[in-house]
Amino acid sequence: MRKFKLLFFLALITSVVVAKEYHVSVKGSDKNNGSASMPYKTISAAAQVAQPGDVIIVHAGTYRERVTPPRGGESDTKRIIYQAAEGEKVEIKGSEIVTNWVKVQYNAWKLTLPNSFFGRFNPYSDLIHGDWFDPKGRQHHTGAVYLNSEWMTEAAKLNDVLQPAGDIPLWYGQVDQTNTTIWAQFKGTNPNEKLVEINVRQTVFYPEKPGMNYITVSGFTMSDAATPWAPPTAEQIGLIGTNWSKGWIIENNVISHSVCSGIALGKYGDEWDNKSANSAEGYVKTIERALKNGWNKETIGHHIVRNNTISNCEQAGIVGSLGAAFSTVTGNTIHDIHVRQLFGGAEMAGIKFHGAIDVEISRNHIYRTCLGLWLDWMAQGTHVSENLFHDNVSDLFVEVDHGPFMVDNNIFLSSVTLTSVSQGGAYVHNLIAGEIRQLAFDGRMTPFHKAHSTEVAGLHDNPCGDDRFYNNLIVQHGDLSQYDTARLPMWMNGNVFLKGAKPAKHETEPLLKPEFDPKLNLVEKADGFYLELILDKVWSVERIRKLVTTDMLGKAVIPNLPYEKPDGSPLRVDTDYFGKKRNEKNPSAGPFENPAVGKQLTLKVW
Repeated sequence: MRKFKLLFFLALITSVVVAKEYHVSVKGSDKNNGSASMPYKTISAAAQVAQPGDVIIVHAGTYRERVTPPRGGESDTKRIIYQAAEGEKVEIKGSEIVTNWVKVQYNAWKLTLPNSFFGRFNPYSDLIHGDWFDPKGRQHHTGAVYLNSEWMTEAAKLNDVLQPAGDIPLWYGQVDQTNTTIWAQFKGTNPNEKLVEINVRQTVFYPEKPGMNYITVSGFTMSDAATPWAPPTAEQIGLIGTNWSKGWIIENNVISHSVCSGIALGKYGDEWDNKSANSAEGYVKTIERALKNGWNKETIGHHIVRNNTISNCEQAGIVGSLGAAFSTVTGNTIHDIHVRQLFGGAEMAGIKFHGAIDVEISRNHIYRTCLGLWLDWMAQGTHVSENLFHDNVSDLFVEVDHGPFMVDNNIFLSSVTLTSVSQGGAYVHNLIAGEIRQLAFDGRMTPFHKAHSTEVAGLHDNPCGDDRFYNNLIVQHGDLSQYDTARLPMWMNGNVFLKGAKPAKHETEPLLKPEFDPKLNLVEKADGFYLELILDKVWSVERIRKLVTTDMLGKAVIPNLPYEKPDGSPLRVDTDYFGKKRNEKNPSAGPFENPAVGKQLTLKVW
């Protein structure tokens, strides 16, 4: 026994000694050893030598490279960590600075580069394409042109760029066998005297091979990626992405200007990429192949994406087909997603997940997007809690999911709160200020799973119903009466309907206050976002509400599974939007527990 303890101690000491810290500086050299006094010049050089347990510290500066991790860590406690040095701004860019622009006419300038400038990947000959992509009658490339770090808009044809510039500056590119030529409008400025950049890399931080597990990426500013379209049936490459791996932590980063997606937690690539003919059957086959390719709780997902700011992505802020399962997405600010609307398709959202099994999406701020959160196929065990949504075309879309999934303590302020063609949802203690749209039936046969597992238990179509609405505060345009004709049972209780909002027949004693105007107003101030509103304490006196628990919610009908935590333990919605404990004998309606009432409240909600 003494010998065993000695060997264990020596092994522990050895593991501590072997772990190293590598430094990277724009003033360094890749011929150095990576020490603090002799840092590498590129992050990629440090990546080549880093082993599980090692930390790569990157110092202030701009790094124009694609980081391709050749290996991952071994466990959650033995990771490979990439982090910006504390207090230092570190940028990683997929673009390069370009000069030698030549004036053509009006505001148009021309730049000619040899194709060798781009190496093996040229974004200006790389067309955006794939399953469920809609080009809207023209071609779109993954290339982009940036003036002072803001991107310009690709023109449909060269002649558009050669005209006098309008409010939106345009660019256009052509690639022949030798050169790449780019024309761009620079209104009232000489581009050779400004910061002009063009995309040259498809991604900024992404492993070439799947299975690069337990990597942490922390504290960077990352931008300018020529990312491809990321449908659920193909390899999903983001500005930063995990490529079918497990256990990544992506935290405290600023991620922007990805032609398609910002963070990708999704699918691997294979010979079936973009060959599903936009059919539900094609995606079912994708799921079957993924199960054979290791889609399970032991090998895939379990990522943590937290405290990032993600903006200016034209497909999705965060995307993930299957590979996001068992993950946590929390504390992120996601805004300005698909706002240019140059192309269309079925994959655009602040967050777009397929197969969000046991995923927690909590305490995020999502605004100025097409769809705030889109849970498409297999949202089972998904928990959407304490998020702030506003100024989206629609806040939440749940598509062909069978549940059980939980949506609680959210603030929904956009004109459309919920679009649903799903069952098994529990909507609890939310502030619902927009429309609720429920489709009566969708005939697609989509999977449901065994509890807390990727294993498919069966396929089912999507009739309306089997939803629960408890203790929500529903304002004006919220109309639950469309559930009156639901094919499956409905459960509703404890809701408050304000300013003309309509209940469903399933709620026997709805609290109706048609003349009450809560005067909702979201105000942005220097230190955050504040919600102004008026509440009334009488709502708690006129109705006694119950605390929402696993027992109260019962089981989702189609999968025949209870609403519970990922570890199988029962859940209790016993805290509010701010984490404040609820009155268990009579909790308040809406996301705020026992707030001051009567006068206008001003609550800091982000």
